Amino acid sequence: MTTQHGDLSVAELTAVIGAFTRMNIRLPSRQRLSFTTLSVLHTLATVGPRRLTELAASEQVSQPAITQIITKLEQDGLVERRPDPSDGRAILVHVTAKGSAIVDGREAERIARLTDLTARLTPAERTAIATALPALARLVELHHETPREQGRPATS
Repeated sequence: MTTQHGDLSVAELTAVIGAFTRMNIRLPSRQRLSFTTLSVLHTLATVGPRRLTELAASEQVSQPAITQIITKLEQDGLVERRPDPSDGRAILVHVTAKGSAIVDGREAERIARLTDLTARLTPAERTAIATALPALARLVELHHETPREQGRPATS
């Protein structure tokens, strides 16, 4: 398998994005919840209510693990379970206002910290990042279009 596409080293891209992701996740200084728990809150705040099975799949944890996480978040008042209006037997997990406030606060702190860091870059470095943003956003889109089971792009 080649990891080079013209001028792009996919191995280098992977390494840099991985390092950036780890840094970005840790930017907010107040950390009282696990990364998986914060990811669940973020998913619910940005994507909307989900069934436990959907959350377990998206967060890549077992059904018992997601149940335990949701139970703890519910006890803390950060999520609530409600009947699914489309299937009365199913339950949807919703983020509460308190849970959304945590997600929003972490995002605001992350933006503030990245603003300080990007101010220390050269104008050319900031321009390079700005130029790369549409391509990175497109990678995210392509990932969401890819069927998970097949691991390859969807075809028409």
